[in-house]
Amino acid sequence: MVKRWCLGFVCLLLIGLQVQAVVPAGYYDGSDGLTGSALKTKMYNLVKNHTVLSYAALWTAFQTTDKRADGKVWDIYSNATNFVYVTNQDAGSGGTSEGQFYNREHSFPNSWFGGDAASAMYTDLFHMYPADKWVNNKRGNMPFGNVQTVLGYSANHYCEWGTSTESGSSLNVFEPADELKGDLARSYFYMVTCYENVVSNWTAYSNTEMLGGNSYPGFSSWGLKVLLDWSRLDPVSDKERARNEAIYTNFQHNRNPFIDFPSLAEYVWGDSATFEFHASKYLAVTLKKKETQTFTAWSVNGNLHVSTIIGKSIEIRDVTGIVLFHLIADQVETTVHVGMNRFIMVQVDSQVQKIVL
Repeated sequence: MVKRWCLGFVCLLLIGLQVQAVVPAGYYDGSDGLTGSALKTKMYNLVKNHTVLSYAALWTAFQTTDKRADGKVWDIYSNATNFVYVTNQDAGSGGTSEGQFYNREHSFPNSWFGGDAASAMYTDLFHMYPADKWVNNKRGNMPFGNVQTVLGYSANHYCEWGTSTESGSSLNVFEPADELKGDLARSYFYMVTCYENVVSNWTAYSNTEMLGGNSYPGFSSWGLKVLLDWSRLDPVSDKERARNEAIYTNFQHNRNPFIDFPSLAEYVWGDSATFEFHASKYLAVTLKKKETQTFTAWSVNGNLHVSTIIGKSIEIRDVTGIVLFHLIADQVETTVHVGMNRFIMVQVDSQVQKIVL
């Protein structure tokens, strides 16, 4: 095992808001006692009417909805950027490498619903995020998924893209960072709910394999499994709650119910779909997610590199869950030789990152 200092290591401190969502009285009236498709349709009727923003207005909205604690842009696809609002805003040129410009990412690709700039979903903030232009272009309109064969990645392997067979056939997919998978899953739950009246038509477009071509469930079976898994893996964070409040209060005046009720997806599609949902009696299980990333891991020439705080416990497992190494970081960057293993799981505190060597 080789260890060395990383002089250029920068620990990026993200937002640390403590937000307690206060759902407006009566907002979810009428949803008590419903299950499955009926519950989804009720949520559709509650959130569908909202203020529609112009595409240009998104630039200004992001300054409220996606601002880091240091005032910089909260980038959904890169943890290596320090974009300044307006200054680094995409002006139409450039974006040939990561870290040049941020743009307006349709996390739910606009080509999936026809790309109509006049439609409400085209500018809906619940799926629109600022993102590095280069990474965004690499993503294109690929569906989200768990990458099995990596073809490319953003800095620090924060996002990866490549092929996966979890749909039943080989498919090009894009995999966001673990700490944002739940955020994006709940964006997707919102989209097929808020636009329930038109979602069945969206499979007419390309790369829509995550969708089911119907109003319920709205997703294909493999797509729904991925999103439910991600939502369970990555619980609702303070950042999401703050964003939900900002969108409701300042911009669209509707809410994402899957943020207000973290287990709502289970009542609509998951393991509680046969049980009645009661918004008036809802008690969320408190799961706290750290917004500050405690470590970064990546691969160079088949060796695993882990950067974290000195004294942190690092656990490295193979894909079967067998612990290969357990060590205490005594330097900022630790390099580990992991033999013939191609897929590695690294855990520091409660955070886990998949690494392809």
